[in-house]
Amino acid sequence: MHNIIISEKDALRLRERIHHFRQSSNNYTKEINNLTKELSRAQLVEPTQIPVDVVTMHSVVKLKYLQSNQELKMEIVYPEEADIKKNKISIFAPIATALLGYRKGDVIDWVVPSGKVKIQIDDILYQPEAAGDFHL
Repeated sequence: MHNIIISEKDALRLRERIHHFRQSSNNYTKEINNLTKELSRAQLVEPTQIPVDVVTMHSVVKLKYLQSNQELKMEIVYPEEADIKKNKISIFAPIATALLGYRKGDVIDWVVPSGKVKIQIDDILYQPEAAGDFHL
């Protein structure tokens, strides 16, 4: 299991969303539990100390399915910002939870209905911390 790095600011905001969704809805229970697990094992650092090659909230990443070489671009966002048409994927989505805190070049085993696939973080096209956008 890889070590993952998450900014303290992202962790705080994610815990707030988790608390809100647990209080207001029975939806996303499995997803919230998975995200909570990831947060509990993460190394938390100041936003200014996040390495530029780490996937954070609002990062735009380019992924590659290693079996097919198919590529996919997506932005990891908070649930209220999700918009599949704009490739903005909620952190509650299993793929987003699986990517958070990992680094460019890392390979993730992701379980899909047809089995397990290997996805590589091919590139981080935008990371708020690297761009100095600490308000996101």
